[in-house]
Parts: sequence; structure tokens; C-alpha cells
Amino acid sequence: MMIVSHKYRFIFIKTVKTAGTSIEVFLSQICSSDDIVTPIWPHVGNHRARNYKGIWNPFNEIVNNEEQRIVETFKNLLQRKRFYNHMSASLVKHRLSAKIWDSYFKFCVERNPWDKTLSHYHMISDRSGGIVSFDDYIEKGRFCINLPKYTDPEGRLLVDKVIKYETLMDDLGLIFCKLGVPYNGSLGVNAKSEYRKKKEPYQKLFTRQQRYIVEKAFAKEIEMHGYVFDQ
Repeated sequence: MMIVSHKYRFIFIKTVKTAGTSIEVFLSQICSSDDIVTPIWPHVGNHRARNYKGIWNPFNEIVNNEEQRIVETFKNLLQRKRFYNHMSASLVKHRLSAKIWDSYFKFCVERNPWDKTLSHYHMISDRSGGIVSFDDYIEKGRFCINLPKYTDPEGRLLVDKVIKYETLMDDLGLIFCKLGVPYNGSLGVNAKSEYRKKKEPYQKLFTRQQRYIVEKAFAKEIEMHGYVFDQ
């Protein structure tokens, strides 16, 4: 999901397992009828998508992407699917005018990779009927790596602010105050939080080898945001 609010002049890039659905449901209710809000599935509460379909000039997008993305671009064009859930910031940039992209405040959320990995595992396990063990999940290495969603191919940030999940409410409060978004300190929804039944600290659930595998997979995020296993 992504949101472009002309009313409050911001662009929200949704990352994986970072309370993104809760944020988008909240924001969709304060956005105007002219703003862009992409659909989510399954539908949650009062979320209302709008203005996400349309056509655009795909020239720059095609020139700057690999063959696989070119095929996806043409599929999007045929379906008039200009904006959609979990779009990367680089793709949103291609599909908006330079004036909007350069002048609007752009933000997303990132999370401690070990905590995020455990949360992602519980979602995968639940959707598979509980047949996927944590060992199997770690061994396959199909982690929810968000870095490409808010950086360019050279690893440079494309957003103005990466909020940390660990300080989510305080950071959102500061951003919303800056943007003039009405906010009372609560999003009013806790979407997709039902997968992880036990809230044991993640530090107790990783073996030394599992900890190292995650550390290696998320090395760039750890370096960029200063995450450590024992925080």
C-alpha cells in the first residue's frame, strides 16, 4: 500500500511487518477525496481506497529497469494499475510528477530485523496452517527485506524519514504535527497483529546460528539504522 496525500503533502511508502496496515487504515480516513490510497487485501475496517488507477508515461520507468520489471510495467499499463500495495519508492517516483515527488514529505517504517523476522515467520506459519517450522523458515531465507522499497539501486535513501517501529507512535506524532495531520497518539487499529500469539522476547527464540543468518541477510539495514540483537 502507498498513500499520496495532496491535502497534507506527504507520500507514505508501506514496508512489510512494520505496522504499515494500521498506519494506512488510519491515514485513509483523514485523506481527502482527491488523494491516492491503494487497496489492501484482505480489507480492514474503515480503510477506503481511491484514485489508484490511471495511465502514466512509462518511458523513464522502462529505461531504468530490468526486463522483468518492464514486463510488469506493461501489465500494469494494461490494467491501468498505476499505484498498488507495497510499491517501492523508486517506482512511485517514476509514476508521479517530479514536482509532487520533490516537494512532498516522504516516509516509511523499518523494524529490528530479528524481531521483524520472527513476526514474518508467524504470519507465514499461520497462513500455511502451522506446518512451517522456524528452522525451515530460517533455512529457506525468504525474509521480508524492506531496504529496496525505500532506497535506490545504489542504496541511497529515497525517503525523507525512516521511522523506527520501536518508537513508532512518538515518531508518527512528530511527523503528523509537522504535516498538520490530526492525531491523538493512537492509530485506533492494530491490524494483522493476530499471528504472533506469544509475545516472548525474540532474543530467547533464536539460536546462535539463526541469529547469524539473519544478521548476514539484513547487514545493510543493520548498518544503516544501527540495529543490534540485544537492544
